[in-house]
Amino acid sequence: MEKTKVVIVGGTGYLGQHLLQAFAGKNGGDQYVAFTHHSSPLPHLLLDAFPHFPAFPVDLKSGLGFASISQDFGQPDVVVNCAALSVPRVCEQDPDSAMSINVPCSLVNWLSSFERNKTLLIHLSTDQVYQGLKSFYKEEDETVAVNVYGKSKVAAELLIKEKYQNFAILRSSIIIGPQTVSPLPKNLPIQWMDSVLQKGDAVEFFHDEYRCPIYIKDLVSITLKLIDRWVVSEDKQMRLVLNAGGPDRLSRVQMAQVVAEVRGHDPSLIKHVSTSSVDRGVVSPADISMDITKLIQTLKISPTSFKDGVRLTLESESHSHIL
Repeated sequence: MEKTKVVIVGGTGYLGQHLLQAFAGKNGGDQYVAFTHHSSPLPHLLLDAFPHFPAFPVDLKSGLGFASISQDFGQPDVVVNCAALSVPRVCEQDPDSAMSINVPCSLVNWLSSFERNKTLLIHLSTDQVYQGLKSFYKEEDETVAVNVYGKSKVAAELLIKEKYQNFAILRSSIIIGPQTVSPLPKNLPIQWMDSVLQKGDAVEFFHDEYRCPIYIKDLVSITLKLIDRWVVSEDKQMRLVLNAGGPDRLSRVQMAQVVAEVRGHDPSLIKHVSTSSVDRGVVSPADISMDITKLIQTLKISPTSFKDGVRLTLESESHSHIL
């Protein structure tokens, strides 16, 4: 059986690096893996960690760089698109960039240039495609985004559904988990909560904004299962939209309470505030918790509880400090 060629678009990001780690851990496995990056030069830690995976500079806005993947790596069997401008406030300030990066026109055009449309596109979307007016959104619910980030991701989903034949769209919630091989500059949610509570100062958290945070290893295994499923399928047709959230609907207060409990921090440091009391420079949907029944039934997975995800995240952090 031929090896599957996988290209990870946005390999330097949080999910991208965790996917590379998973493929590297399979010791060659059944895949040839390449990744794209926009930041240059690539961090040494990343190059040292994944010396066997070719890296291609690609500009998603213009599509520059895709042609060299075709030439040097060949037509991919699977492309996982994790590249995005994903900080809602930044998207709000620069809507043009948000639209041109998050709506993957150049990527879809590149994939459409291949014969037989035989490449599977696994595209990372977001829970922010939902309006946030109820609990436990289902995949078939209307997508009415309330900010530029969400709107760009809705537009991306529409583009893929209209222009491409083979796809799986994963609407991911907040992703929790350990730091990446090449550490990211942005705060990771659990690590940040842990560090502020550790200082012993009172911290404000929203009590009226709900999400279903997903543990990174679950998101990785969902992606790998989709690839495996695609490889063994006869007709190579997939048109799938899945809510990729964890099993718990939680407010920020509840998330912080779990971190405090796992780490033995003083829970009275957690101050409850309403989202209406803070101007974040972007409208944020109130409740975009998701029903993940379809995910569980389709891929036969049992997602990690938030508490276990927190425990695993913080355990791996303490190990990496000891090493």
